Amino acid sequence: MQDILTQAQLCKTAAPALATLPTGAKNAALLGLAAALEAHSGDILAANALDLAAAKERGMTASLLDRLTLTPERIAAMAEGVRQVAALPDPVGEVVTGHTLPNGLDVRQVRVPLGVIGIIFEARPNVTVDAAVLCLKSGNAALLRGGKEAIHSNLALGQIMGSALETQGLNAGCVQVVEDTSRQSAQTMMNLTEYLDVLIPRGGRGLIRAVTAEAKVPVIRTGEGVCHVFVDETADLPMAADILVNGKCSRPSVCNAVECVLVHEAVAAEFWKLALPKLGQYHVELRGCPRTQALVPQAVSAKEEDWDSEYGDFILAARVVDSLDEAVAFINAHGTQHSEAIVTRDLSNARRFQQAVDAAAVYVNASTRFTDGFQLGLGAEIGISTQKMHARGPMGLQALTSTKFLITGDGQTRW
Repeated sequence: MQDILTQAQLCKTAAPALATLPTGAKNAALLGLAAALEAHSGDILAANALDLAAAKERGMTASLLDRLTLTPERIAAMAEGVRQVAALPDPVGEVVTGHTLPNGLDVRQVRVPLGVIGIIFEARPNVTVDAAVLCLKSGNAALLRGGKEAIHSNLALGQIMGSALETQGLNAGCVQVVEDTSRQSAQTMMNLTEYLDVLIPRGGRGLIRAVTAEAKVPVIRTGEGVCHVFVDETADLPMAADILVNGKCSRPSVCNAVECVLVHEAVAAEFWKLALPKLGQYHVELRGCPRTQALVPQAVSAKEEDWDSEYGDFILAARVVDSLDEAVAFINAHGTQHSEAIVTRDLSNARRFQQAVDAAAVYVNASTRFTDGFQLGLGAEIGISTQKMHARGPMGLQALTSTKFLITGDGQTRW
């Protein structure tokens, strides 16, 4: 087992050449990597089976098992995702701004790679590939530390990717998968200021908050999603019910799933008559405020912690509110600045909601499940940033770059 410090050094050594690699060479490497994933599908599935067996023995929930599971179709989708990234525009070298000063200096601000990106993530082996290829396309080396739940899958993917990159003439140090899944390895990564330029945690609230609180390496906070749908008094109620069911039930384990619904008191009774049968098809457990319980007797009493919970399961918190202002205040107090939605036919209310809610993505009459780099036209993403510095929302290739100023003169001096 390689020491994590050694792997970080390999990334640091590989990063300078990768930063200046021509677009064509990066794309060729990615296409070779995609082909390797398909060619070694059987090896990946065998490794994943070991992870699934261990996860079932530990009693992992069905929704988390779904995130862990790889199938031939999902591996094919991973390979296709790699090809899609190869087809995306290369952000490196893009001129952000440019001008000539009165003194003749030519000033250009251009995009450059961040350098070495460390990523700490949990039980989603597809993240291993997604993160690696996005880092590669944007000219960054990647140190990837997954959770113990997916260790066999991640190591198999790391070996396949490393061999594919070497075949294409790249340094295998460009992508390193950490073998040590202990808490100590995560702590070590958080302190690798000499080797890592940025650290991105992807996972549940506990992981994200621990990394944010403890890391000395600069952190981009991603993924923590306590998302809401507010059903306004003017809402098209069948539409609202469909949006809620999609947001909660299409894939409850992901960060853009809805965890809480707020319903205006003027339409609450009618809304629940429409929504309950739809939610019942998925056996959703409701945890409601007293006013919700009066309308929905099967709802259990919500505890204070329910308003701040990212369930990742078929559980939904529900609250009746008196106004749009109350809904906005509640969301800003209990949300995680990820994705929020209003269902309304009032344009003024829609605008007020979008302006007042503090989140990376704010929807009108649409599901929060669209908060995804591919869905929003970025081609791919490495995570959903819920902070305000550097990047916010789905982080595509541009978010994995910084900028530097290139200044060209013909002898100018300043005294």
